[in-house]
Amino acid sequence: MKENLTQTITQRTLQRLSPLQMRFVRMLEMSEPEVEEEVRRELDDNPALELADSPDNSPEEAFHETAEDIQRADYRSEDDIPFYRFEARNHSADDRWYEPVAVADEGSLSDVLMTQLTETDIPEQDLPIAEYIIGNLDNNGYLTRSLTEIEDDLAFNAGIDVGPEKVREVFERVRALDPAGIGALDLRDCLMLQLKRLKESADVTLASNIVSRHFDLFSLRRFDRLETLLHTDRTALRRAVELIRSLDPKPASKIADSDDIRTRHIIPDFIVEPGDDDDSLIVTMPNNVPDLVIEQSFRPESQIVRRESGSRKNDAISFIARKREEASDFIDLLRQRRNTLMKVMGAILQKQREFFTTSDESTLRPMVLKDIAALTGFDISVISRATSGKYVATPTSIYPLKFFFNEGLPTDGADERSTQAVLAAISELIATEPPESPLSDEALLQALKERGYELARRTVAKYRDRLGIPIARLRKKI
Repeated sequence: MKENLTQTITQRTLQRLSPLQMRFVRMLEMSEPEVEEEVRRELDDNPALELADSPDNSPEEAFHETAEDIQRADYRSEDDIPFYRFEARNHSADDRWYEPVAVADEGSLSDVLMTQLTETDIPEQDLPIAEYIIGNLDNNGYLTRSLTEIEDDLAFNAGIDVGPEKVREVFERVRALDPAGIGALDLRDCLMLQLKRLKESADVTLASNIVSRHFDLFSLRRFDRLETLLHTDRTALRRAVELIRSLDPKPASKIADSDDIRTRHIIPDFIVEPGDDDDSLIVTMPNNVPDLVIEQSFRPESQIVRRESGSRKNDAISFIARKREEASDFIDLLRQRRNTLMKVMGAILQKQREFFTTSDESTLRPMVLKDIAALTGFDISVISRATSGKYVATPTSIYPLKFFFNEGLPTDGADERSTQAVLAAISELIATEPPESPLSDEALLQALKERGYELARRTVAKYRDRLGIPIARLRKKI
């Protein structure tokens, strides 16, 4: 068997990102708070960076803060400062002034429920059992495991050997805590727990009967059938149904951790405001990132650099040069990121100008990443990263930049309509439908065709689901 060795030459074109380009890509994806944190970290790590001098940070004013100003500096923004910090103390020196004290949040669901339990007459040896039961509640307050499984977990994992009667007894204590509905096994059980705590009345009795015995008919909106089975009239049935609808299907959702509250806080990256003219719009970036410059002792003209250059301490010169280059690159990255974001936002504004002028979602034009790439000259990947996780504030609301990207839909007119326009039309049709006979997907399809939209019925159903709107039978009101 012969072996042949051959040598070939191939030519390929490869594009590799430099470390500086990769860092720019990462910074482009960051939100404004993340960039601020990156700047603070870079200022701590690189001695060649410093804040640019500004009238607000002049040395003459740096050490003339009052004690009250120093206390206010502990807050991130004026919106976070409690109202009492702005109150004027119009009192004499002899008057007593009571400073309000900030109180921490309630804590997690487990903390709130365990605090309530310790205020009851529950035996101390039952607290570990209650804590284990509470630990098996989800964020809505429902029990995620059966009592038999919890009994086995207590025996094998916690070394607590108790019978099913004791687990059931502690479980009922947990279900008696606030808010009503905690510890429910399912939605029906959750509603029954809340109804049992209401003052007894004819409406409460009828509502309890509906939930306990005819919950399936209630879920399917079979009100005529309920009226016949319960031997009641339409007025009484309507009051009972409204009472059931007033109950909370997720009783524990109101108990939110402070981390969840911070997560829901949105800081817009852009602000679009009307200009002096009626048709003009102004785009600004509420930039909280301070201006950075090269620290004076690291500049080439500084005496320290000149003195070290004349000596043989090459290590010091290399350190100064490296840190100065890193600082210069970081300043350029911040400037490049800001310019890129402004160009992308300007292109979006140009494409969706009618929406920013009217705030009417039906005026949104079809727009994809390729359209913005063509206007800015950037690659599609750059547009995707520049719009990811970014928000724009308008006079009416705050929108994610991804909201403005949508595919076009065929119509019987000359212009394409955007998916947002279809969603707005479906919302409008359902909002004005008769409550006793809601529009089916087929009826919605016909109504949309009259408005010039050529869609399939399954497409209408898909957009209705995207809006979180149930089918017609579940929208029927008594």
